[in-house]
Amino acid sequence: MIPEWQMSDGLTGKTDPVRFISALLNSVVVIALFSHSRVYLVSILRFGERAMDFDASCSLVLCGKSSVETDAATRLKNNNILKLPDNTKVSIFLQSEIKNLVKDDDSFNLSLFMNSISTHRFGRFLIWSPFLSSTHDVVSHNFSEIPVGSVCVTDIQFKGRGRTKNVWESPKGCLMYSFTVEMEDGRVVPLIQYVVSLAVTEAVKDVCDKKGLSYIDVKIKWPNDLYLNGLKVGGILCTSTYGSRKFHVSVGVGLNVDNEQPTTCLNAVLKDSCPASNLLKREEILGAFFHKFETFFDLFMKQGFKSLEELYYKTWLHSGQRVIVEEKNEDQVVQNVVTIQGLTSSGYLLAMGDDNVMYELHPDGNSFDFFKGLVRRKL
Repeated sequence: MIPEWQMSDGLTGKTDPVRFISALLNSVVVIALFSHSRVYLVSILRFGERAMDFDASCSLVLCGKSSVETDAATRLKNNNILKLPDNTKVSIFLQSEIKNLVKDDDSFNLSLFMNSISTHRFGRFLIWSPFLSSTHDVVSHNFSEIPVGSVCVTDIQFKGRGRTKNVWESPKGCLMYSFTVEMEDGRVVPLIQYVVSLAVTEAVKDVCDKKGLSYIDVKIKWPNDLYLNGLKVGGILCTSTYGSRKFHVSVGVGLNVDNEQPTTCLNAVLKDSCPASNLLKREEILGAFFHKFETFFDLFMKQGFKSLEELYYKTWLHSGQRVIVEEKNEDQVVQNVVTIQGLTSSGYLLAMGDDNVMYELHPDGNSFDFFKGLVRRKL
């Protein structure tokens, strides 16, 4: 999962077509580049997808925090049981085998991340790939094979998953990862995205504080977007399946750490006030994220989302926001103004009408912007 601002349908930016196609013939990595023309980009992506299908392959590097996770990595490699959709060939490596494989200084630093991890469950087993179709596909298709809490990270992602089957592309500089969670109570599964959103925003604050950096106020736009100074810098996707009396939840996160195009990134806010060597690193943010998420998740499981609501409402953009809800009344569309109060127990928006009646707001499923397609239900 990666942020909405890199969707293939409606990007802005400039790309040299000759350089783009030339590079594509030598490396499909350039699928992550942008074009100002939607038709042009879609046609290029289709060409790139055919090139990938011709010799589809993927390298996955496995590593762990302790001997328990490293033993799991060795087992997965020896049994060669990790799979990807579309018959993609998978080559598996252990961390000790990649010294000659990784030559890019911008690649995700496995050791730096592992040294930053202090959790008991989440993030201790890592799958990394320099170039991957979708981190979400890796964890969701191999959920039963990998330890619960495993995370998959990539440097470049060309077929990330988004809401309503949207497909995203993301270049270097973005922190893109997916991880696994098991839950038993299906009633609270929809709320996990809010726990994840809060953990991301608090992780960024935590890393800034530890490094003595200026405060970065990343905000949550309901239900699953992350904003900085009015611009989108991240997004979250949660999917689930049910088996063996448990919900298998795959969580995908995309956060633009170090790429200013096409909107902005976290380090763009910091670069004028600190040296480049002290800017935010993806590995540090991910390590801090799992520390925050594990703490929040335990609270959530024991005490419910109420235990996190106060902090969540300080972080989101919507307290007191007035929105228009359109309803059909016979052949006419009637507009009603309501004021957002918070979240309902099921995770939808709680709002009050001008008639002082409380309503639960649902997206209609047809609008790309949740706030332009709300349906209200009286409580």
